[in-house]
Amino acid sequence: MTGGSQLTPPGTEGRYEVFHTDCVARDVVDHVTSRWGIWVLISLQRNDLRFFELRESIQGISEKMLAQSLRALVADGLIWRRVEPTTPPQVTYGLTEFGRDVGEPLTELFDRITRRLAD
Repeated sequence: MTGGSQLTPPGTEGRYEVFHTDCVARDVVDHVTSRWGIWVLISLQRNDLRFFELRESIQGISEKMLAQSLRALVADGLIWRRVEPTTPPQVTYGLTEFGRDVGEPLTELFDRITRRLAD
């Protein structure tokens, strides 16, 4: 096996090679499954929220980590950001269609876990 090469199973042409460190899809998965990314996506499943509402809904997250997580998820196209030109600016976040597709199974997973723990 040559250095850095990976076997590609038959019939997977055109798919991302998620086991390669330079794979774009791998970066998105890393952002979604980061410590705070998953909670941002779950929080936005219900409603669009302003920055301070997100911070309050995700207990334990610092403003710095929330801002970093939001920046990465916006760059990945999972959430949108709208700035209202007020003083101070009101910034609202919501899920894109891609973000809803990714966030729904995460919310379902969280719901399944909490149901099982309740038993």
